[in-house]
Amino acid sequence: MARTIAEKILSTKAQKDVSPGEIVEAEVDYVMVNDITAPAAFDEFEAMCTPVLEKKVVLVPDHYVPNKDVASAIQAKKMRDFAKKYKIRNYFEVGSGGVCHQIMIEKGFVAPGRLIVGADSHTCSYGALGAFATGIGSTEAATVFARGLLWFKVPESMKFTIDGQLGRHVMGKDIILTIIGDIGVEGALYKSMEVQGTAISSLSVSDRITISNMGIEAGAKACIIPPDAKVDEYLKGRVMGEYSNVLADPGASYADVREYVAEDLVPVVARPYLPSNVAPASEVGVAIDQAYLGSCTNGRIEDLRVAAAILKGRKVKDGVRLLVVPASKHVFDQASSEGLFKIFSDAGAFISGPTCGACLGGYMGVLAPGEKCVSTTNRNFVGRMGHKDSEVYLASPAVVAASAVAGRIVDPSEVVG
Repeated sequence: MARTIAEKILSTKAQKDVSPGEIVEAEVDYVMVNDITAPAAFDEFEAMCTPVLEKKVVLVPDHYVPNKDVASAIQAKKMRDFAKKYKIRNYFEVGSGGVCHQIMIEKGFVAPGRLIVGADSHTCSYGALGAFATGIGSTEAATVFARGLLWFKVPESMKFTIDGQLGRHVMGKDIILTIIGDIGVEGALYKSMEVQGTAISSLSVSDRITISNMGIEAGAKACIIPPDAKVDEYLKGRVMGEYSNVLADPGASYADVREYVAEDLVPVVARPYLPSNVAPASEVGVAIDQAYLGSCTNGRIEDLRVAAAILKGRKVKDGVRLLVVPASKHVFDQASSEGLFKIFSDAGAFISGPTCGACLGGYMGVLAPGEKCVSTTNRNFVGRMGHKDSEVYLASPAVVAASAVAGRIVDPSEVVG
């Protein structure tokens, strides 16, 4: 029987042939929790009175670190204490880690064919490297701590093909926002999205991560990009253990098939209050108070380079705040060594160490009533980055940087041609 990537991975991990709609128990390669979701998982796990499968567990404090208050300090300490008590080697302290999804990929936990779960909805990011990865709850994470197994309902798959050559300033963020704008925030509900085509093959691993990261914003269970030589090259000297690339079989069955012409795609923006509320950046023109560059969606070195190229020799518009937040210590160090921070600083930006911070409206850039922010993050729901009367506009690093200069949301071509 011809099978999709999701079906093939779940068949391997369940040690049986699986079909969409079937509920199976499958072996998980890694389980990740962060400082928000970990404490509840720890409590549930310790109630089981069982040994921890420490090699499968990854702990990454990232949402409220460095700690913003006593409550967040207590959460972080609980992670630290759990790691020490159970000798969890894969614990990434402040100063050595970063945003959880970036760390999972950067440190080599993610590879093609793996089944990875995380107590955070954007765990689907790892599909960019050909893994089946999905978000779970804290109690489910505790189960994986103890057993290394979890039940899954095998999802139907959807195929999205983008062929052709992408235009200037069009990035992975524009591709996934265009798709979400097309199918809606429930368009891939509990399905596995496969995103492929010549335009996708031309993208960096970083841009692919952006696409998979936002699959959940269409309701997807997973968002997988077929692994190729670029993934193999990225994983050289990085990946933990062995892996095998998994590709869909010719003739595999899909619940829906969508095709896009790359040349038709333009820089876009998702307006409040849904990631599906998409319009060309050139048509938005909204004056902004803040521009945010970072997060698990677009805080990698490639994203910072794109923004720096636009900001070089230019200034952030008076009255606009530009926040630059690298996704990990490694990205931070790269940006520093490449001179990107000098460009950002000269332009008038504020530069932070890695944290989730403002993405979830936690701190380090929270919005006041009536304020508008153009952001490379992944959600623009009511109150997502601050007050319920603030507004978040989702866009690529190129659009965010150009908009910071213009003082309003623009297509990058308006600033740099």
